[in-house]
Amino acid sequence: MARRLAFLGPRGTFTEEAALRYDSQAELIPCPTISAVAAAVDSREADEGVVPIENSLEGSVNETLDVLVHDSQLHVRAELVLRIAHQLLVKPGTSAQEIEVVFSHPQALAQCRRFIEANLAQAEPVAALSTAAAVEEMLQRTGAAAIGNARAAAIYGADILFDDIQDRKENFTRFVVLAPQDGLPTGADKTSLAFTFAFEDRPGQLVSALDEFASRGINLTKIESRPGGDRLGVYVFLADVDGHHTDSVLSEALAAVNAKCSFFRLMGSYPRYKASG
Repeated sequence: MARRLAFLGPRGTFTEEAALRYDSQAELIPCPTISAVAAAVDSREADEGVVPIENSLEGSVNETLDVLVHDSQLHVRAELVLRIAHQLLVKPGTSAQEIEVVFSHPQALAQCRRFIEANLAQAEPVAALSTAAAVEEMLQRTGAAAIGNARAAAIYGADILFDDIQDRKENFTRFVVLAPQDGLPTGADKTSLAFTFAFEDRPGQLVSALDEFASRGINLTKIESRPGGDRLGVYVFLADVDGHHTDSVLSEALAAVNAKCSFFRLMGSYPRYKASG
């Protein structure tokens, strides 16, 4: 039986491309939001879900982080990275001078900010739920364009007015696969976690937690913070470290960090992405 794989849809999104890269034989289930992808996996409508989590130009996708930290008990099972090439799509016959509005996902609009300012100064950027949804909206009105990919152009019958319009040509997005359980150890793994401290703000709390990794020779590959949601000034720290949580040394470090925190969530261990070729 084919794997049921939810993704941020509709058809023609970069997330669909990532889902096909992950499992080209899967039964794909498009969802309108990242939260809906997680809900589909939580309800067992889908076996797994693919969502974007980080872009090399615009940073983290906050909705995905918030789903993992606050709204779901799902884990990260896998990651993959795609080069993102944005195209400016229009109804056939539309010229650049006619464009009054540009639809796209907020991340895509941000990644193409300089192009829009330089070439479409008269146009208003308007957020859409996804790049493919932006193409659908664009086709419903005159004087509109959408930022999407070549697959969306082919699916929806749009013309590509400009190619590769992202502000930097080396533009990559990291996607993660959400599932009820995380990945099995492979020997080349990464672990993601979230943690915060009690309301009493004391010097050295974060340094003390991070030292549990450094003192054991565990490489910290990423750390960032998100508002905790309880009150102003309280933050959740999100970290990626090398290794699988079942590794004895990393397991010991995670337990030590957990003991220092008022909130701790192991978001999953999974194989580190390795580009082919």
